[in-house]
Amino acid sequence: MSQAALLIEAERQSFFLWAPVCLGSGIAAYFALPEEPSLPVAFAPLGIALILRLAVRSGTIAATMMMALILAAAGFAITKVRVETVRAPVLTKALHSVEVTGTVTMVEAKLPRGQRLTIANPSIAGLASTDTPAVVRIRTMSSKSLAAPGDRIRIKANLSPPAKPALPGGFDYARTAWFESVGAVGYAFAAPTIEGHADPNSIVQWYRRTIEDIRQAIAARIRAALPGEVGEIALALITGERGGITTETNNAFKNSGLFHILSISGLHMVIAAGAVFYSVRLMLAAVPRFALTMPIKKIAAALGIISAVAYLAISGGQFATVRSALMIFIIFGSMLLDRPALALRNVALAAFLILAIYPESLLDAGFQMSFAAVTALIASHEWLSRLFDRNRKPSPVMHVVIFFGEIIASTLIASAAVAPFAAYNFHQSQQYAVLANMIAIPICNLIVMPAALIAMVLMPFGLQWIGLVPMGWGIEGMTWCANKVGALPGAVGHLPAIPELAFVLMIVGGMWFLLWRTRIRLLGVALVIAGLLIAPWMPRPDILIGQKGLLVAVRDASGKLSAAPGKSTKYDLERWLEYDGDSRSGKDAKTGDAFSCDAVGCIAHVKGATVAVARHPASVTDDCLNADVLILDLPKPEGCAVPRAVVDVFDRWRNGAYALYLDQTDDSPEPHVRLETVAAHRGQRPWSVMPERGAGTLPKPRILDAPPPPGAGTVGQVAKTAEADSEPRSSAEVDPGEGVEQEADDANADDGQ
Repeated sequence: MSQAALLIEAERQSFFLWAPVCLGSGIAAYFALPEEPSLPVAFAPLGIALILRLAVRSGTIAATMMMALILAAAGFAITKVRVETVRAPVLTKALHSVEVTGTVTMVEAKLPRGQRLTIANPSIAGLASTDTPAVVRIRTMSSKSLAAPGDRIRIKANLSPPAKPALPGGFDYARTAWFESVGAVGYAFAAPTIEGHADPNSIVQWYRRTIEDIRQAIAARIRAALPGEVGEIALALITGERGGITTETNNAFKNSGLFHILSISGLHMVIAAGAVFYSVRLMLAAVPRFALTMPIKKIAAALGIISAVAYLAISGGQFATVRSALMIFIIFGSMLLDRPALALRNVALAAFLILAIYPESLLDAGFQMSFAAVTALIASHEWLSRLFDRNRKPSPVMHVVIFFGEIIASTLIASAAVAPFAAYNFHQSQQYAVLANMIAIPICNLIVMPAALIAMVLMPFGLQWIGLVPMGWGIEGMTWCANKVGALPGAVGHLPAIPELAFVLMIVGGMWFLLWRTRIRLLGVALVIAGLLIAPWMPRPDILIGQKGLLVAVRDASGKLSAAPGKSTKYDLERWLEYDGDSRSGKDAKTGDAFSCDAVGCIAHVKGATVAVARHPASVTDDCLNADVLILDLPKPEGCAVPRAVVDVFDRWRNGAYALYLDQTDDSPEPHVRLETVAAHRGQRPWSVMPERGAGTLPKPRILDAPPPPGAGTVGQVAKTAEADSEPRSSAEVDPGEGVEQEADDANADDGQ
C-alpha cells in the first residue's frame, strides 16, 4: 500500500467531521451567486453528483470524493428550498404615518424608553394584502408602550424596507430579515392602542402565547427582586431579553471580551443543564439502593435534557439559543447511548443538523464563532488528554491551579479560533479578554448561573429572591470587572476589513489543522499563515457616498476618512469607520477637514482628483466643468460630460451606497475612477428587491428657488447651519430612515452572540 493510501486510511475516522464543511461549501456557493437560481438549476448539481457517485466503486477514494460533492450539492439545493419556504412580501418603498394592525409576537424593552414590537400577520392601511409583509418590526418611542405578546394592536408608524448594507460588501440586514420573514421595519412616536387579545387558532399559537406569558411573569418577578440594570442583566441571562441593558454596559462587556456572558449561549446551557445533571446524579448516588440498581448517570442525563428544553423555552427560542440547546441534547444523548460526550463527531453532527435546517446560519457570525471556539476547544482537549495523564489525582493546590489554568487556556484557544471571524465581521479584537475571563468566568460558573437555577426552581413558591439576591451580587462583580478591564488603555484593537481570500484561507487552514489527525494537518498552518500575510492588503475606498447622498467621506492626506459636515446618517458613518479600522466616533470624523465648503456645496482633493459635492443648483454648472468626481443631490443635468464619475440622486436610489477607488496608472497622470455599489455586491436576489418610485422613496433634492444665501464660502457658518439642520424640530422632520438604522444597529449588535 502506498504512503498516500496509508495516510488516507489513517484519517478515515475523520471523514465524517468534514460532512458539515462540505454541506456549508454548497451553501456558501449559493449565497455567492450574483443572481437567484431557479429550482431546476438549484437541484441540477445534486442530480449530477448522484449520477457520478453511482459510476464509481464503493470504498474507494473516488467514492469518498463523490460523497463530498453530493453534500456540497445538497447544501446548494436546501438553501434554495429554504429561501422559497420563507418567501414573503417585502416593502418596496417607505410609508409615512400609516396605520398598522396585527398581533404582537415578541416584545423587547428598549432604553431609554419604548419597546421593539414584532407584529405578525399585519394589516397596513393602503397596502394590498398580497403586498403586505408577513412580519413587521416597529420601535415605539413612547414610555407608555405596554403591549404584550398576544395583544392585537393598532399603531401609526413610519415603515421602510429592511436596511441595505451601509457600503459595498457590508452587513446585509435585509438578507437576515428575509429569513425571518420580516418585510418592513419602522418606528412610532405614540404608544400602540391595544384592541384585545388574539385567540390562538392552533396549538403552536397557544404554545407561543403561553410561553410568552410565562416569560413576562418571570421578568416581572426578577425586576421586583433586582431593580435597575442588575435585574436587566439577570433577565438577559434567564430569558434572553437584553433590551434593558444600557449601551454603556453593553460596550463595557464588549470591550473587555465578556459580551458572550450577556447572551444565552453554550456556556449558560452547559452550566444550567450541567448543574441539574450533577445535582441529580449526586442525590441518586447518595442512596445506595439507587446507586446499585439504577442507571443514575443516564437518569441524570435525561433530566439534563429536560432542563435544557425548559431553558430553551423560557429564553424565547432565539436561533443562538436553539444552537446551544442542540449541542446539549447531543452531549447528553451521547451519555444515554454510552458514547463519549465531548467529541468532535458530536460537534460535527450539531453543525450538520443546523445547516441542514437553517442553511442561512452559515452567514451568521454567532454560528461561525461558536462552532469555531467549540471545535478548537474539543480538539485541544483531545490532544492535551493524550499529552497529560488524566488518571493521576492532583493535590488540592493543583486543583486550583488547574481550574484557573483551564480558564486561561480555554480563553486563549477560543480567542485564537474566533479571531478571524471577529476581524472579518466586527473589525475588532479584545486585548485583555484573558484577564477579564479569569475574573468573570468563575463568578458566572460558581455564583451567577447556579443562583439563577435556584431562583427558577423556587419561583413557583414565591421564594425566587433566595437565588436572585446572590445572583445580583455575582452580576455586580462581573459588571465591575467588565467596566474596569474595558476601560484599560488599548483594551480594544480596531482592525480594518480583510480580503475574503484571506478570510477563507484562515478558515480552511484552521479546519484542516483541527479536523485531521496525522501530519497532513500541518498544511493548515501554512494556509493560516498565507491568510495572515494577505490580510493587510485590502484596498480601501478613497471616496464613500451614502445612499441618501447627505453623507460623503473622502480619504484625507493622513489616510483617514473625513466626512463632509452637515446632516448625515450616523449609523452608516460609524459602519464606514468600523470597516476602516478607525476608532474615532462618527462625530469626530464629521469635522469636514478635508473639504472646503460653502452654502451650495463642498470641494475636496483626493490623489490629485477634485471631488465636488453639489447641494444647490447654483454650483452644478461650475462643478460639471471642473470636478473629476461629482456627487449630486439632484438629477444629473444634460451636458455634464467633464467629470469622470457622476453619482446623482437616481444612481443612489438604484444602487445604494457607493465606494470609489482612484487608481493611478502609468498611461495617465490622472487617476482612473473605479466604482463599486451595494447593488452590484448584493446581486439580483429575493432580499435585494429594486425599490419602487413613489412618495418617500427618493431623497428630496435640495433644490432652492432662491439664490444662494449670503455668507457662501464661510465653512464655519455652513457647518453651524448644517448642524442646526440636523436636529429634528418635530416628528415630521425626523429622518424616515432612522427606524431602519435602529433596526440594523440592533441586528448588528445581536449578530454573533
